[in-house]
Amino acid sequence: MRTLKPRLQTQKSQEVTIDANSWRTDKTTSQRGYGSAWQRYRLGYLARHPLCVYCAKKRRTTPAKVVDHIAPHRGDMKLFWDGANHQALCKTCHDSTKQREENRR
Repeated sequence: MRTLKPRLQTQKSQEVTIDANSWRTDKTTSQRGYGSAWQRYRLGYLARHPLCVYCAKKRRTTPAKVVDHIAPHRGDMKLFWDGANHQALCKTCHDSTKQREENRR
């Protein structure tokens, strides 16, 4: 029997950079709006919207883990809390598909 050596792909590390002029600079997660009130809201929202909307469009059933802001709020608390601006996404869709969409804008 032949032994096959595992093949590993080397991937470039992805660096996350935040623009020095970004609204997020020097703010904690809580100061950006993601404190205990958001965590309670998030749990309720996911209970009412348990499936990823992007996966559903592809006829896949995937549990949602993230409450995403459809339009980036960029510190606008009115838009941040606007329920019509929220959607349930799985982590994979939020971290890949949604990020690609936002980077195209």
